[in-house]
Amino acid sequence: MSLSRAFRHLLATRWATRRHFTDATLAAIETAVHEVESRHAGEIRFAVETSLDLPELWSGLGARQRALQVFSQLGVWDTAANNGVLIYVLMADRDVEIVADRAIAARVGAAEWDGVCREIEDHYRAGRYAEGSVAAVTAVGRLLARHFPAQGGERNELPNQPVLL
Repeated sequence: MSLSRAFRHLLATRWATRRHFTDATLAAIETAVHEVESRHAGEIRFAVETSLDLPELWSGLGARQRALQVFSQLGVWDTAANNGVLIYVLMADRDVEIVADRAIAARVGAAEWDGVCREIEDHYRAGRYAEGSVAAVTAVGRLLARHFPAQGGERNELPNQPVLL
């Protein structure tokens, strides 16, 4: 565990996260998820976490490992077609991770997901949290539409609301 990472996590506040992810930003994310899910058969969840607890930091838990835990906790893996995607933001590390279920992971390469993550991080560095979040949902939606086009009769298996952890 690096001291600078520990300090970033200890000093990160939910207030700062809420300042960036306002009610209007959360509503924009929810609307974007709803709109893009109408164009494909996949499911998208968006989660934002302010920081990790000290025991997690001490054990060396990274953003990717935490994203995998959140993927499981939110049940993103539990879609009928195994086509759920989690967009996970860890504010203290300024890191964005995308975790895709098996069916999507088999069709979309890591380089494409990394490109989406870098785009989001660029928006966030410029202070454009709403725009970056909506751009992320839109980009993931494009990838899902390419590999899981809407076929009619799809149901919404996961909530569209973003989650603040």
